[in-house]
Amino acid sequence: MKMIELVERFPAQMTEAMEIGRNATLAPHSSPIRNVFVTGMGGSGIGANFTAAFSADELKVPFEVGKGYSIPKFVNKFTLAIVSSYSGNTEETLACFEQLVPTGAKIVVISSGGKAIARAKELGVDHIVVPSGWPAPRACLGFSIVSQLLVLQKMKLISAKPVRQLEAAIAFLTKEQNDLRTKGEKLAGFLAGKIPVIYTTDRMDAVALRFRQQVNENAKSLGWYGVIPEMNHNELVGWKEKTDQLAVVYLRNKDDFARNAVRMDINKKMIAPLAPVTEVFSKGKNFIERALYFVFLGDFTTCFLCDLRGYDSMEIVAIDYLKTELAKV
Repeated sequence: MKMIELVERFPAQMTEAMEIGRNATLAPHSSPIRNVFVTGMGGSGIGANFTAAFSADELKVPFEVGKGYSIPKFVNKFTLAIVSSYSGNTEETLACFEQLVPTGAKIVVISSGGKAIARAKELGVDHIVVPSGWPAPRACLGFSIVSQLLVLQKMKLISAKPVRQLEAAIAFLTKEQNDLRTKGEKLAGFLAGKIPVIYTTDRMDAVALRFRQQVNENAKSLGWYGVIPEMNHNELVGWKEKTDQLAVVYLRNKDDFARNAVRMDINKKMIAPLAPVTEVFSKGKNFIERALYFVFLGDFTTCFLCDLRGYDSMEIVAIDYLKTELAKV
């Protein structure tokens, strides 16, 4: 199966995840939840970044995402700890899972199977099993976001509103799919032969991070991203010399904070003489729809960019090699 085919199934995947998540039963926890910690890597970990962003307007406790081998010291019986690994065999995530067990945290595992689900069953902790058989965790973002957001709702940390907005976003993306595919192909042409640089505002940090990750894995290219206003205090100074190696994409929203919108206009004016610059405005009635609009666009764009670069978007030889070498140690 080609990556573009997996990308096209994004709305349908979220619909399936919604049904699975709503039917999941979570046992009550003996202590009140005072913080949330999610452990996950790569395509499984990025879902937590979106969950944090989508719940930010309602969540009244801290939400931290861990992408490594260890958990923070604050994790205790007052923590909701989500273990996110599509394969269920991610070594960093499994290491964190074991560290979570003695803390007394409320643990919920989200996975398609593997060691994570086996261990969850052994320990008797809550788990949500998503469909297996998807050949690339990065194509399973829908399972991750939907499941995690529903866990927050079931634990009464957020209302049903973000989930309803997410459900409405599925219909919205389905309607916009053909147009997004066309825009993605055009944007890939703009980025062809260049190193992509993605800029957006701080509230869309997860979107830009996801776009950069898809540039890496789908298009087999280096790239980077920055968020405004933070990059105005450092990275902007690095734009000194004209270059034909880079191409800049601004991801914008009509409701961007006014001062950030002004900053983006000024940034564009400063950078345009040095490298090709384009901007894309999102569509959508709310933050969730606009963020997922950009996710869908980025996924399409990076698949087409990979075709232009002459690679197989499914191939992850570098990661496979790394895992083989790690297994020897």
